[in-house]
Amino acid sequence: MKNIKYVYSINFDKIVRSPKNIIYLVYHYTGMKNENKALQRLRDKNSKVSCHYFIKKNGTIINMVPDKFTAWHASVSCWKKHNNLNDKSIGIEIQNPGHSHKYLGFSKKQIRSTLNLTKFLKKKYNIKSKNFLGHSDISPDRKKDPGEKFPWKYLSKHGIGIWHNLPKNELKRRNINISNIEKKLFQLYLRKIGYCFKKKQLKNVIKAFQRRYRSKKIDGKIDKECLEIAKNLVKLGLN
Repeated sequence: MKNIKYVYSINFDKIVRSPKNIIYLVYHYTGMKNENKALQRLRDKNSKVSCHYFIKKNGTIINMVPDKFTAWHASVSCWKKHNNLNDKSIGIEIQNPGHSHKYLGFSKKQIRSTLNLTKFLKKKYNIKSKNFLGHSDISPDRKKDPGEKFPWKYLSKHGIGIWHNLPKNELKRRNINISNIEKKLFQLYLRKIGYCFKKKQLKNVIKAFQRRYRSKKIDGKIDKECLEIAKNLVKLGLN
């Protein structure tokens, strides 16, 4: 891919991995106000964090760890049958102050670069549409990024990430209570989609689901709208 700059980090596993092992792509935001300090942190050996790609506010793409190495971006994580997704994924950090520093929308240039880079990586490693994830998807107890302002719906139109196909009239079910049986059914849908969790983690997992698929209301409560969205995703065979 053209127009990529290189600013390498030393924070990665030195063993070369097979391209076949790259099956996920994980999006993050930096969660830092200052872009240069975010870049410094991802290169600082004491931070023990890194990423493969960094997207600046102006859309510039920086390669920090070659794809063939495992970057340290996911840490404690789980999706479907896989734990600790670092060695199975590519990590993209996008500059954004995050929820702790007046969370902002992503710039148009960032979104354009995210789309172009992701399309390139999807083709290169044959990554399935359902395997594009947010950090909050795989670590819902610890993380909120890339957050509810990340353009999941837009990216899904380009085969990146999954999205439901419910008509608007079927989405007008927010705040409608559901039965205990339906709540258990929703949890089953979550697991089929890919979320990993224990009972005590359920609220944070629901919030992660809402941040991605129902961003207008993130309260950790299961309502009819959440149930219908999850049911539709599973029905589409994207689980």
